[in-house]
Amino acid sequence: MFNLDNKVVIVTGSGSGIGRSIALGLAQAGADLVITELPERLETANETARQIRSAGRRALVVELDVTDVGGIGKMIEQACDYFGRIDVLVNNAGVIIRKKAVEVTEEEWDRVMDVNLKGVFFCCQAAGKVMIRQGSGKIINIASINGMIGSAERSSYTASKAGVINLTRTLAAEWAEFGINVNAIGPTYLLTPLTESLFAQETFKEDYLRRQPIQRIGKPEDLLGTVIYLASSASDLVTGHTVMVDGGWTAV
Repeated sequence: MFNLDNKVVIVTGSGSGIGRSIALGLAQAGADLVITELPERLETANETARQIRSAGRRALVVELDVTDVGGIGKMIEQACDYFGRIDVLVNNAGVIIRKKAVEVTEEEWDRVMDVNLKGVFFCCQAAGKVMIRQGSGKIINIASINGMIGSAERSSYTASKAGVINLTRTLAAEWAEFGINVNAIGPTYLLTPLTESLFAQETFKEDYLRRQPIQRIGKPEDLLGTVIYLASSASDLVTGHTVMVDGGWTAV
């Protein structure tokens, strides 16, 4: 039920960090991958693809800025031309701007919303059109613990991730008749190159462990079981949900 042999999966923002970890985990489960990354980060995308091919799976690297709606459409076309279908879309690309709410500029607000919410929607829309024609598909949106709880100095980020969670519910309701499952994952703070500076702050680390019942720092690999489950036939009756991979943070 958890076998992904020959499934075609798109993972946005998969050059490094969480995206790379997800892509490599899916390849280990048998999937072929479309790796997308920003133009200036294609070297990292090619490294992810190299590791996937070393695992015996196929990988296609496509340049993508998720704020470019036309570019999203071209990426989907390239994926279909190369693989012939799209079985799973993982919307991973995202940005965060940590700033006091009274200091956030319009440009900064728009940047976060364009990547984290608008980009997710139009990737869903473009892949959804293919999946509707196929009569099947799985979409997994990477949300955040911050889509469920408030967090100081993350106003645009928390708003965008809350939007992703409700967008997930809406698309699940709308596309169920076409055999498409749409779910989200809400990770806790994970240790990645982008968060190393946060975890280096003792006050942040202590507060993190105080709030999270499972007393350890999360890693990108902690998402793999949930991603594989939601991408596989094991989750065929699951749609519209956000699975919190948060060490119990939102349970208390």
